[in-house]
Amino acid sequence: MTKLRLYSAKACPFAHRTRLALKEKAIDAELIEVDLQNKPRAFVDASLYGKVPAIEHEGHRIWESAIINEYLEESFPEPPLLPREPGRRALARIWIDYANTRLVPAFAQLLRAETPEQEAEGRKALGDVLAFIDREALARSSGPGPYWLGADVSLVDLAFYPWFERLPAVDRLRGFSIPAELTRLRAWIDAVAARDAVRAIANPVDFYVERYAKFVKPAAAATAA
Repeated sequence: MTKLRLYSAKACPFAHRTRLALKEKAIDAELIEVDLQNKPRAFVDASLYGKVPAIEHEGHRIWESAIINEYLEESFPEPPLLPREPGRRALARIWIDYANTRLVPAFAQLLRAETPEQEAEGRKALGDVLAFIDREALARSSGPGPYWLGADVSLVDLAFYPWFERLPAVDRLRGFSIPAELTRLRAWIDAVAARDAVRAIANPVDFYVERYAKFVKPAAAATAA
């Protein structure tokens, strides 16, 4: 079998998703760190969107993190990272879509706000998303288990977690933290953060602060400090 090749960028949360899936499944892969300001020809050929992550495997070129992770699930089925039962598998896909269409935009809206009004709107948008996750996802679908779908880690956990590893940087830059009453969400973060696969590729908060600071106007950063 041809060794899988992953084009990645360490700071990218989408690439982070796929690196987590590779770690959880113990897939031996060639990791190629891409400078997105100076993209190598091989990467451009592999990712027609010009975005990370992208993989090459068995003659296939695949991009978009959620699609890559499902490909990994189908090509390397053990250990499973999606439920076997169709209804539960559909639920997992719904939540992954929620990460893409709700969490990611709200996170970016707050981080990239250019005016106090935009920052207030972003703060509310992200707060609403986190409250919805605590109430409608973790309180309903996790049961007594520590992970999104219960006792076992899944692609849903890996789809969401990269933004929560980066959230302390948003706290530093924007003064936004997870409300104390969102106890299920806080417990979920702790459970995922403690996994060996997650710890193996975790970055410190300063790493993200340094990279995200350019999105925050100096006045806003000073106010948050």
